[in-house]
Amino acid sequence: MTLRSSLFALLLTAAVCVAAEPADWPTYRGNSARTGNTDGLPGPKKPAVLWVVKSQDHFLAAPVPVKGGIYVAGVGAFNRPTASVLAADTGVPVWSRSAPYFRLASVSSPAAVGNLLFLGDGMHQDAGGILHALTVDKGQPLWQHPMPGELVHLEGAPTVAGGRVYMGAGDGGVVCVEAAQATLDGKPVTPAEIEARQSARWKELQAKYEADKKRDPDFAVPPNEDQLFKPSPKLVWQQGVKTWHVDAPVNVAGGKVLVGSSFLDKEKSGRRELFALDAATGETKWSFALPLNPWGGASVLGDTVVVTGSSVGYAVGELKGTKGEVVALDLATGKLKWRKDVPGGVVGCAALVGGVAIVTATDGKVRALSLTDGERRWLYDAKAPLFAPVAVAAGAVYVGDLVGAVHAIDAATGAGLWRLDLALDPKVKSPGMVYAGAAVHGGRVYVGTVNLEGPSARRATAFVAIGEK
Repeated sequence: MTLRSSLFALLLTAAVCVAAEPADWPTYRGNSARTGNTDGLPGPKKPAVLWVVKSQDHFLAAPVPVKGGIYVAGVGAFNRPTASVLAADTGVPVWSRSAPYFRLASVSSPAAVGNLLFLGDGMHQDAGGILHALTVDKGQPLWQHPMPGELVHLEGAPTVAGGRVYMGAGDGGVVCVEAAQATLDGKPVTPAEIEARQSARWKELQAKYEADKKRDPDFAVPPNEDQLFKPSPKLVWQQGVKTWHVDAPVNVAGGKVLVGSSFLDKEKSGRRELFALDAATGETKWSFALPLNPWGGASVLGDTVVVTGSSVGYAVGELKGTKGEVVALDLATGKLKWRKDVPGGVVGCAALVGGVAIVTATDGKVRALSLTDGERRWLYDAKAPLFAPVAVAAGAVYVGDLVGAVHAIDAATGAGLWRLDLALDPKVKSPGMVYAGAAVHGGRVYVGTVNLEGPSARRATAFVAIGEK
């Protein structure tokens, strides 16, 4: 297949030591505790930008370490989508997919299990979306699960558990499909069979194109991935259609699917509530009403569920007077353990580690709250509003803010370790805002910027790898 890498212009590459291949990343932020790190290796003590990719795309989805590199999704002009895997050591694209295969923009941070990659597409303005399965190594399409309907879109992150994929879909509620069971022409097929048939189909399309060029080169049209087969996965269950509005990433723990539903004030759609569903059947086990929208979804550690809330979504112009909260619940029963108000919207999820829930807020503060009673353990002032959740690795906390600075914080004390301003860094020199949580893997911090609005609107964005100086 042809690789589409024209949307990414490589500014700089640097040779660094080869990191170990990532383990599976089956859910948002890598695990149910939402730490944004799975290998436990410390990030850089003296940060330096190892490489940077400059783009006109906006990096709204959290990056994911996968075998062979880092998955990155960009939204370009007219919401043109691009999904790529970049080589971890250089930033050079391993593969890239865009239109016409992806017809809608994707802000979904994927789940990666083995050589399977799962992600959604569609944004708020879209009617309908698709849950996709591709191969990690080549980005080869495997199956699609289309979900039509107004206010139906797959913006959040899926979770893979027990061989099934769980995904929120806006007004489509939450859907559960089999990860490795699909049908093509009414017959069951495995991922390996699909991959073989897609490869054969691609060879056929290329052969036809070569023949067309010889016959009439002016009218020969090269093939694209949208002409491949489109198997459908087996649907297990779907809940909350036209009742909930699920944009948050789902979480699976203790045999339950934790689903954060929001209420859209303008459209008068959805409910502000956290639902715990039976993972096997979709049956509601318990629910907990919320006063604020849980855009970041639920985090789980042991028997504790922590869900964050915000009176504002990802709207930079509406931050004044925003409110937030952090709620802790019992995983088995849904009963309230504690609740904490925050003087700023908590848009991102909590990271649960070391007996605390670490949350960011639009008031520019990072807070560590005790998992036992919600009391504050420490506070760090980033001095700029925060949308992105933190990543935590080997005793350090990493987060990007809305002026494009990346902060490292001591996880035990809240003391600042370092701050790297991407707009001023000589290898980047690109102002931007960080919406999505950074990923930490192999001792590096990976983070991208957004320039949809604000003082740097329509200027180039950057996706960077930060390592040891």
